[in-house]
Formats: sequence, structure tokens, C-alpha cells
Amino acid sequence: MVIRIQKPPAHINHFLHHPFTTISTPPPQDPTTLATQILNSTSKTLPQILESQSPSIQWTPQLVNKTLKTLWNHGPKALQFFTNLLRHPHFTPHASSFDHAIDIASRLRDYKTTWSLVSRMRSLRLGPTPKTFAIITERYAASGKPDRAIRVFLNMHEQGCRQDLNSFNSLLDVLCKEKRVEKAYGLFKMLRGRFKPDVVSYNIIASGWCLIKRTNKALEVLKEMVERGISPNLRTYNIMLNGYVRAGQIKEAWEFFMEMKKRKCEIDVVTYTTIVHGFGVMGEIKRARKVFDEMIKEGVLPSVATYNAMIQVLCKKDSVENAILVFEEMVRKGYVPNSITYNLVIRGLCHEGEMERAMDFVERMKSDNCEPNVQTYNVVIRYFCDSGEIEKGLDVFEKMDREGCLPNLDTYNVLINAMFVRKKSDDLLVAGRMLIEMVDRGFMPRKFTFNRVLNGLLLTGNQEFAKEILRLQSRCGRLPRKLKL
Repeated sequence: MVIRIQKPPAHINHFLHHPFTTISTPPPQDPTTLATQILNSTSKTLPQILESQSPSIQWTPQLVNKTLKTLWNHGPKALQFFTNLLRHPHFTPHASSFDHAIDIASRLRDYKTTWSLVSRMRSLRLGPTPKTFAIITERYAASGKPDRAIRVFLNMHEQGCRQDLNSFNSLLDVLCKEKRVEKAYGLFKMLRGRFKPDVVSYNIIASGWCLIKRTNKALEVLKEMVERGISPNLRTYNIMLNGYVRAGQIKEAWEFFMEMKKRKCEIDVVTYTTIVHGFGVMGEIKRARKVFDEMIKEGVLPSVATYNAMIQVLCKKDSVENAILVFEEMVRKGYVPNSITYNLVIRGLCHEGEMERAMDFVERMKSDNCEPNVQTYNVVIRYFCDSGEIEKGLDVFEKMDREGCLPNLDTYNVLINAMFVRKKSDDLLVAGRMLIEMVDRGFMPRKFTFNRVLNGLLLTGNQEFAKEILRLQSRCGRLPRKLKL
């Protein structure tokens, strides 16, 4: 939803315009075009738009799934698209599309829609599958409801999906990644008689302890694993190595690495990448480069992830110029940089104030068929705003819109904060419009953000708009109880 108020300065154009929807558009040939039409639709025109595409367009799972992914940062529109499509006579739904829609609904914490989709999925005999439940448990755990995630797992069979070791491991992984390791370990001990944990189960728990920098507990788990007759694998050793690095125990990491070599354990590109990263974050650039060169001599080819690790540590601990030399080296050797590679270099250039060169790399991404993503744009917008060049930050924001890259929560927060630097009335109107748009797109602003925008509008004499924000704040449950309308 994009709105314009009076004849505005150029920098607020995006937020002061009402889009008009037309239905007589050619059938979309790709997910981006389709997503654009959906974004410009209303609840009334969307069914007509979808109907107008038939039979010119085939609603394959690939097209539907890619469209849902393109609409990811506008959850309500994505769900509106999918629920309308379910009523379409030429659409045969696929389990993977349901999983995408369920993931979006769960991320929005719209659990009523989540379970409605699960019910519909079941009625069509498409599931739910263990993957469906892995998605739901992950979203419950991420929203601070680990007990609910566990209950969902324990009740899977009621939805016609039996629990097995793989689904049990998925739940443990979800809990550990959300740093609920003690809860995961308690569940692991309680149910291991039922599911008979394997090396994957133990690796997940060990990785969880390493994630919260408790390498001693990870070692205890691995010792128990061996005592139960389960042999560690290369993944096990790499988990421990990464745990030492994460905890800043680089001496222990190096000793562990040398012990692996001494015992002639298999060492792969992940092992070397972990050591390169470990030395790099400690500022030992020469040792990191030495390990990097050694792996090639040992016949282990670096991966794009290895180059990314080297570029990251050079940007942080050495210089962005040396990072770019490594970037060019990997290109010469035939490696294809991914969005992470580009984003690391772009962030490094931004940090050095080299904004023009950073934007050149954004354009280079496109020429390399590596589309800039929301993280790319967020980095550039943040640094433009931090350096006081707010108009340029807003220009990049509009560029995102033109190129079909939807903003996320971070994008809105950075720009809303930037609108308070100059304390101009027009800037605060933009902040208010952004707040409305982010709520429309399924993002929940913090109470602090609501209050800041509200106070800014009141101080600049925008009382009517302030009332609109206050009503929105109340609907979102972000008011203290005594102030709720």
C-alpha cells in the first residue's frame, strides 16, 4: 500500500501515491510479473486477475512456489493469493505449495490460518507431511513458544502423520537452533528409548551446546554417544571444531584440528573453512591465509563458502581492498560468487565510505545473474542513512520497489529511524506511512517505534494523522492497557 500526500519533495514519492489496478494485463510469464500484479490488486480484483490468466498460464507448483517466495515479505498478500488460487478451477494444489503458505501464515503468527491450511491439506490427501510439522514447530519455537512446538510434535499422529526418528530429529534441531538446548536435551533423554537416537540426533544436541558456547557439554554428549556404540562422523568433528571457534577457543580449535590430522581423520572443505574463519576472526590473517593455501596443496579445493570466509575476515580485520583481491581471484579461478559473497564486499565498501563503488558492485551482481536481495539493499540503505544521505537511502528504497524486491522489517526500521534525523514534518509523514505499510505487510513494529512516530507527528502538528496511527497502534495491541481505545 503506497500513498502520496500533497505535492511532495522527491524523496517521499513512494509513500504518497495510490496505485490503480487494471485487470486487462497480459498473462505473466514469470513469478516476478505475477507477484507485481498481485501486489497491485485488491481483495475484489485479485480473483478476477487470476481468472483472466486462464487458460494462458499453467499453475505449476514451480510457478506458485516461486510466486509465494517473491511475496514472502508481504505475507498477507501471499496468503490472499494462495487462498484465492485454491478456489481456481484450473489449479491443482501441491503439498509443497501448502507448506510455503503454512510457513508464511505461521511466521505472521496467524495460527488460525495455519491450521485451516493444514485441515485443507488433509482433506485433499496431500498431507500434512513431516516437513509440514517441521515448519510449524520451527515457527512456534521462533515465536518463543517451545512448549507449543513440542505439543505439536507429540500430537502429529492426530493429523494422520506418524512420528519417527527423522521428525524427532527435526524437532530437536528446531529447539537447538532457537537456543532452547536444555529443553531439547531433556526431551532427547526422555524419548530416546522410543526413537533410538542415531549419529544425527547426537550431532544436533552437540551443535546446540556449541551454539550457546558450552563446548564442555558438547564433549559430554559425544562421549555418551561413543559409549552407546555410535561412531562419530566427519560432521561430528566439524561441529566440535566450529564450537571451539564460536566460543573463541582458537587454541583448542587448532589442537583439535591437528589431532584430527594426526589420527588421519577425513578432513574436508568445511573443516578447513572453519579454521580459516577461526583464525580470521581472531585477527590472525596470515595464519588464515596459510591454512587456505595449505588446503589447496592437500588437494582439498576451496568452496565459495571458503572464499566467503576469507573475504569476510579480510573486510573485518584487514582491508576491503585485500578482500576484493580475493574476490577477483575466485572469479579468475572460475568460481561464481553468490549473494553472500557480493553482500560481504558491498558491506565492506560501505563501511569504508566507498558508496559509489558499493553501488557498482550492486550493478555487477545483476550482470552476473545474481540478483541483489533484501539484505543487499538494507546494507546500502543503512550506510546512506547513517552518513546523513537520507535522500539516497530513499532512492535505493524506491529502486527496490521498481525491481520487485520487497522490504523486510529491518528495511522499515532503518528508514523510520532515519526520518527523525532532520525532524522535518514531511519526513515524519513518511515515517507514519511506512509504519502503516509495514503493518499492512504483516510486520509488527515495536511499541517504541509506534510511540516515537506518534510523538513526532504530534510535535509537528499532524494531529489527524497521529490519531490514525494511535488507532493502528491499538489494533496491533501495542498500547499500554490504560491507553487502549
